Amino acid sequence: MTNKFLRNHQIKMVNHFSDLINTKFQGLNNAICWHRDLTGDFQEIVSKLFLEENITEISIDDLLQLDLTTAGALAREIIINDIKQLTEFGASPSLNLLKQYERDDEFDFISTDVYSYHVDRSPIATDTFLCTYHGAASDILANEQATQKVLIPEIRAKLRTLFDGPEAEFEAFLTEYFFDLHYQAHGDAKPTNLGVGHLWRLAVDHPTQDVLPCVHRAPMENPGEYRLLLIC
Repeated sequence: MTNKFLRNHQIKMVNHFSDLINTKFQGLNNAICWHRDLTGDFQEIVSKLFLEENITEISIDDLLQLDLTTAGALAREIIINDIKQLTEFGASPSLNLLKQYERDDEFDFISTDVYSYHVDRSPIATDTFLCTYHGAASDILANEQATQKVLIPEIRAKLRTLFDGPEAEFEAFLTEYFFDLHYQAHGDAKPTNLGVGHLWRLAVDHPTQDVLPCVHRAPMENPGEYRLLLIC
């Protein structure tokens, strides 16, 4: 898996947390990976957590209350350390036990849920951090392998029928309802799966960003399996 990431011009590999947060995005690079082969039993942690509805946020206290084997305790230590490092950096990490995200099926011609390829946007300089400890992992896509959905003529025409205002305000409408954040993969696109255990930093669309935001999507969950995901 390391070699696959190394061959990808979109991804820069690092070996330490300090490099993950301090390395600058440049050129076509808009994803940075701290590649890790984690030890510990993360499945044990998932099996002992309680899911409320489809997504439950798990606190450090929740983790500390679990009665775990040695392997489970090692996995817990890794998760807690990740949370603490990201918090000390100034991020707001959230550890989620996840069955599934809410699906967007309001329109049959465009989806705006996280299963659709999309980019993140922020009014301030920030990045998206994520790590899948257990379960299916997210995909990213090189920007040249996807097209913004609002630029696809058929989709744009249908979106125009939803808007009653003047043409000059149409772009603001697309932004207000987040249609412009979503992308359609090209037929020959080759997504990269982010894998389990690696801590990633993805470029976000904000005014001071020097590179294109990273196009990514949440995976379809494996049947009968919960995901354990750290994200901020």
